[in-house]
Amino acid sequence: MSAAVLKDMLSRRPFEPFRVRLSSGDAYEVRHPEMALLLRTGLYVAVPDADELPERAIYCSLLHVAAVEPTSLAQ
Repeated sequence: MSAAVLKDMLSRRPFEPFRVRLSSGDAYEVRHPEMALLLRTGLYVAVPDADELPERAIYCSLLHVAAVEPTSLAQ
């Protein structure tokens, strides 16, 4: 996955939530652009805890991002 694709998805207005699926099968949702920090080699995704402020972040190496899928907040 290229950083340019993720940068484009994070900067879209209105923002459209998406799911990052890794080669391991793990998946993380980016529900708001402020929940992600894009770096040259990866993406930090904030993991919310019971509708509160995120307590932790997961690092997703761009080498292991297998897919980026649109999602909806209704799920």
